[in-house]
Amino acid sequence: MSAWPDGYARVVLDTVDSTLSEASRRLPTVVGPTWLLALEQTAARGRRGRAWATPRGNFAGTLILRRMEDPGVAALRSFVASLALYHTFAATTGQASAFALKWPNDVLLHGGKVAGILLESTGDHLIIGIGVNLLHAPDPDQVEPGALRPMSLSRDLDVDVDPEVFLNVLASEYARLEDQFVTHGFAPIRRAWLAQAARLGEVITARTMKESFTGTFEDVDEAGNLILRTAKGAQAITAAEVFF
Repeated sequence: MSAWPDGYARVVLDTVDSTLSEASRRLPTVVGPTWLLALEQTAARGRRGRAWATPRGNFAGTLILRRMEDPGVAALRSFVASLALYHTFAATTGQASAFALKWPNDVLLHGGKVAGILLESTGDHLIIGIGVNLLHAPDPDQVEPGALRPMSLSRDLDVDVDPEVFLNVLASEYARLEDQFVTHGFAPIRRAWLAQAARLGEVITARTMKESFTGTFEDVDEAGNLILRTAKGAQAITAAEVFF
């Protein structure tokens, strides 16, 4: 089992509405980096306000950090978190090649979604919510049309990982990469992330709230933007849903 990183608090809750909501409630009393783990969530939330329940056996965690940089730099921690998740999956399953990173903040298992990340900035704090299908995966008809098939470690890799064990490894991996990010900036994180990126060099579609872009996934730039090579040239996309 990985050693718990120095300087990080650890709180395990039996049941909570949402670790993101609980993190917001705890902000006035948080004194340092803090991980919250819920063994069950009853009203979790994801990107664009999507809601779901997290059953026991899955991972529902949130990391609270004090935000020292401007929001644009702080948001690059979505790449820190997803890279930490990749290393955690590799360590807990021994099957690193089964996983890939999907821009901007999902982790894929055999091409389907096994984990997602949501960042929220509240005052001078950054809250990083992470959900992982360890034991259960939603039925395909529970996700939006066109979304990737939900996957789980238990069903699709025949690997069972306890949520608290997963947290210990993830916290250690995240702390290591956080130190690297603070010391050396985004560049080494970006290179390592791109080395595990899904569909790099292939044609994908990115849909913003107003437009849809189809082109070759060429790069992720220094600001974390998705770079697509389209018929109109290179397009830098700040926020979008990506479809394969």
